[in-house]
Amino acid sequence: MKHEWRKKEKTTYIPKNIPTLIDVPPMKYFTIEGIGNPNSALFAIDIAALYAMSYALRMAPKAGIQVKDYIEYTVYPLEGLWSLTKEGIKLYKQGVPITKLKDYFAYKLMIRQPDFVTEDLYHQFKKSAHQKTKNDRILNVKLETITEGLSCQMLHIGSYDNEPLSFEKMEKYCIDNGYHRLSKDHKEIYLSDARKVAPDKLKTTLRFQITKDI
Repeated sequence: MKHEWRKKEKTTYIPKNIPTLIDVPPMKYFTIEGIGNPNSALFAIDIAALYAMSYALRMAPKAGIQVKDYIEYTVYPLEGLWSLTKEGIKLYKQGVPITKLKDYFAYKLMIRQPDFVTEDLYHQFKKSAHQKTKNDRILNVKLETITEGLSCQMLHIGSYDNEPLSFEKMEKYCIDNGYHRLSKDHKEIYLSDARKVAPDKLKTTLRFQITKDI
């Protein structure tokens, strides 16, 4: 039976539009890191690199490639871990709004991979995807196991520029329930295609790591 994350892992990926707690276990990802505006050409190329590898793996059986322990599945959504460069942090502390600091964003984009993915498979599909697409950013894609652990998350509906409003609700929820946010870094899980969906209807899961107050 096909594994569909929207149905079988709804709690992880599609929370309610109110703050909730989640303990995220270790997961495997194809990842790529970069710096700069998410509206830039490089950002789009990085996304293409991750999808090229992810779909090459997903379609392996149809290409006649045998993968041990393979199960049919839906490709997981694009995710992004966001922070600021040192210069961006400096400007933010000086009062520059986060929406004006996009050129100083530091990001790690990622797409989760099934548990059957090994280092050998990663190298195999990295090579084949690069040969097929000629996207040199594929050479920067890594296979990582990431543990987010205890986190607060919420479904944000609307423009990315309005995310601070949701973060305010999440931080208040944490304070009211005896938790605090570990850093200003956060994760976004993209449930909508920004190329096809109006900004006010975008759905994005927001998440940041937390710890229990002592």
